[in-house]
Amino acid sequence: MTTRYRVEYALKSHRRDQFIEWIKGLLAVPFVLYSSPHGAFDGKDISRLAQTREEAHRRYSEILHDVEVMIDDHLANQNDPNNPFPSKLKLLVPTIGPFFTRLPLEAAFKYQDSRRYISSRRFVSPSFNDVRLILNSAQIMAVTTTPGSLQLATFDGDVTLYDDGQSLEPSSPVIPRLLDLLRRDIKIGIVTAAGYTTADKYHARLHGLLSAIDSSPDLTPTQKQSLIVMGGEANYLFRFSPSSPHLLSPVPRSEWLTPEMAAWDESAITALLDTAEQTLQECIRSLNLPAVLLRKDRAVGIIPDPPTVRIPRESLEETVLVVQKALELSPVGRAKKVPFCAFNGGRDVFVDIGDKSWGVTVCQRWFGRQIAQEQGVQVTEGEGEEKWIIKGQNTLHVGDQFLSAGANDFRARSVGTTAWIASPEETVELLDELAGLMDKEKRMVLRVRNGVGME
Repeated sequence: MTTRYRVEYALKSHRRDQFIEWIKGLLAVPFVLYSSPHGAFDGKDISRLAQTREEAHRRYSEILHDVEVMIDDHLANQNDPNNPFPSKLKLLVPTIGPFFTRLPLEAAFKYQDSRRYISSRRFVSPSFNDVRLILNSAQIMAVTTTPGSLQLATFDGDVTLYDDGQSLEPSSPVIPRLLDLLRRDIKIGIVTAAGYTTADKYHARLHGLLSAIDSSPDLTPTQKQSLIVMGGEANYLFRFSPSSPHLLSPVPRSEWLTPEMAAWDESAITALLDTAEQTLQECIRSLNLPAVLLRKDRAVGIIPDPPTVRIPRESLEETVLVVQKALELSPVGRAKKVPFCAFNGGRDVFVDIGDKSWGVTVCQRWFGRQIAQEQGVQVTEGEGEEKWIIKGQNTLHVGDQFLSAGANDFRARSVGTTAWIASPEETVELLDELAGLMDKEKRMVLRVRNGVGME
């Protein structure tokens, strides 16, 4: 049952994605015109019901095709430095960000309609989740248009690879899918908010995957080295290391910091974390939170005390928004010398230095160097290295937090393509869909090479 509370909470701007809501609004019109709810009761005219379903499918397809064309226009606009005017899509959805690929929304809708029967529904209009999954399908269709177009897949941890607060156990169905990506020479980065400074704690969370990679007989040494873990959003890098007792070894910051990250001022980092700590303490007092403060070298947050208690969701959201606004208005925040991320972790609230856009960027640079070395090219800092950095259109980030505030996957949208999932089960489905598309594209290429006509 939908309560008034849930309706009002969902209407808050920080809990909505304007692009998805806009598409939902477009699809609501044909739903109202063609849903024919009375047909669910009399059941007398089966042919009429089928006709109505076909008409709804046609109208939904047309609308998503039109949105697809608007995205093409937006892409052309954003790639034209001499055009000072916003695209039509930008005018209609002011919060829309950059796109790295075109999105075949019409084809994606037809695929999801065959699974979710969106056109057959009479009482439930196309939902947020329907549109979210259509966008996911469109995105993975786009990154598999040609073999090798997907070079890097990055993943959030909690709720994406494993349930919140749990670990990646050997029995997890996501593990064979990740191994399949490695066999296809796709690099994998696990970009998590968990900010541990030692390998043992990451091993505890990822031991099922790490052991499977280590013991896999059909992964080459290079493919096994194609996994890294970026912790604390963008603060601690570990690479797969079969000789390490925890199968991960830390990488010194001097080896992976981007030039922009290396320029972050340490005094500004300290000042920002001090302001966040003070604000979090005030939230604990004013909201009477059952929580204690936890300060790290590159993060500060609150965790439940005792650990078994659950802080109300509203209190977590309030804390995130308060600390985010306090940091934005602080002298160090206004100077914008150091990026930060304030987010709701489900049970806690943390402020990290950097964000996942930086974490994914580090993965793109790290594996770009690896690809160059695989091809026998020695790269150095500067122009030569830039050529090998994995591009946004060749990167897919999978995560569960893409709302505009208090969600730490959101900023990854600025450096690569993304897929928004809601559970580890959805991640498995997404990876199966991705593998199916890559296999299909590979078969088509082989048919062309062998001189066989395409279907």
